[in-house]
Amino acid sequence: MPRPYLGDPKYTIEVLQKYNFAFQKRFGQNFLIDTHVLDKIIDSAQITKDDFVLEIGPGIGTMTQYLAEAAREVAAVEIDKTLLPILDDTLKDWDNVTVINNDILKVDIRQLALEKNQGRPIKVVANLPYYITTPIIMGLFENQVPVDSITIMVQKEVADRMQVGPGTKDYGALSLAVQYYAKPKIVANVPPNCFMPRPKVGSAVVRLERYEKPPVEVKNEKLMFRIIRASFNQRRKTLVNGLKNSQEIPFSKEQIEQALGMCGLSLSVRGEALTLAQFAQLANAFTEIS
Repeated sequence: MPRPYLGDPKYTIEVLQKYNFAFQKRFGQNFLIDTHVLDKIIDSAQITKDDFVLEIGPGIGTMTQYLAEAAREVAAVEIDKTLLPILDDTLKDWDNVTVINNDILKVDIRQLALEKNQGRPIKVVANLPYYITTPIIMGLFENQVPVDSITIMVQKEVADRMQVGPGTKDYGALSLAVQYYAKPKIVANVPPNCFMPRPKVGSAVVRLERYEKPPVEVKNEKLMFRIIRASFNQRRKTLVNGLKNSQEIPFSKEQIEQALGMCGLSLSVRGEALTLAQFAQLANAFTEIS
């Protein structure tokens, strides 16, 4: 079995020229061309020969080759059908890879985990375009997909947002959602020159290690996330007004003020000042008064 070779820019260019591949802006395609970063991703994901790995967005198969070397089996979901003949070529020497041509948001990952991994938690690895990062991560978490960890390449500012706390400008709904489900850790910063074509901004590799049990207790998860979204949709407004103006929140101004009082929160507080524990407490207060 050959060693992975596509981390070398020379071979990446050869493959792209061979197939006259045109980068699709709408898919946010930027292919990794740095073997050190690829090794770092594999190490950070802690992949072993026992693992079934789901890769999102394999591109021309650069990271897929590395994953196939490290894992028992890999399923790579690629939305761009023009990449399928390239993947057939670049992955032909690895018999433990299945390429699925679909939108990851439409794939039944629970069923995939059941078929390929007997329903045991899977590992997810991805190089994600900015426009779809949040829906993919939230889809994996909220749909109760059996996931052990998610190791992803994202824009640096998105990576920062995942691990910040209250009172910072990057703190928001994504920070809280990620920190409810997983422990985020930035494992590498990746400059633009590690990609082809070069993106305009820096990237980072983040490992999200799924909690067995969330760090806070909340009676109604969906309500808590509706409260979180509503409070950040209008960040400059007080929490009372943000919740009152939201169509997702079915409570009157009086009930909102009552719930804040039950949590010992000021009526002038903004959502960006609340911790995850306080959002959970607030959701529980609404559950009590409804």
